[in-house]
Amino acid sequence: MNPILMSPNLNLAADSNTTVNYVLNDCNYVTQVFGAQLPAISTGLFNVHMSQGIVIQPHWHTNADELVFVIAGEATVSVFNPFTQRLMTYLLKPGQVCQLPKGWFHWIVAMTDNTHLLTIFDQPTPDVVFGSDFIRAIPPEVIQRAYCIPAAEYARVISPLQSSVIFGPPPECGQMRMSG
Repeated sequence: MNPILMSPNLNLAADSNTTVNYVLNDCNYVTQVFGAQLPAISTGLFNVHMSQGIVIQPHWHTNADELVFVIAGEATVSVFNPFTQRLMTYLLKPGQVCQLPKGWFHWIVAMTDNTHLLTIFDQPTPDVVFGSDFIRAIPPEVIQRAYCIPAAEYARVISPLQSSVIFGPPPECGQMRMSG
């Protein structure tokens, strides 16, 4: 039995708007409820708000399955199936869901303004590996050796990535909104 559930001070409710995880601007932000906010929780969620063209960058979770649930707007969810080597892409509308298995590389693009979704995890503290961190960590010489991409060119292309990117495109990118 979970000792937290036996506590006389047990709390089983939380506000998913209170704890801010990430803010790009007033229209693009993430709040959360996980174990730190609600110790009795055995799951957790991100409460995500996005504008059209914003992408939750490619990433994967090492310890958790994820369920994407669209509340408002539309989102395209793409996931790479490592067993079939196939990219699977789904356009989700309000009330629709997409399951993302643990360890599978995926990303989400808002197709409309005011997109609101929940990403629900089967762990109270999911781990995440961001694609931006992964590609920044690979030495350009390894990319050249593995893929015949010139090391200097790779280094130049990834040079704008100075830190983790959660929502993209980064403001310094100067790109117009991307459609998916």
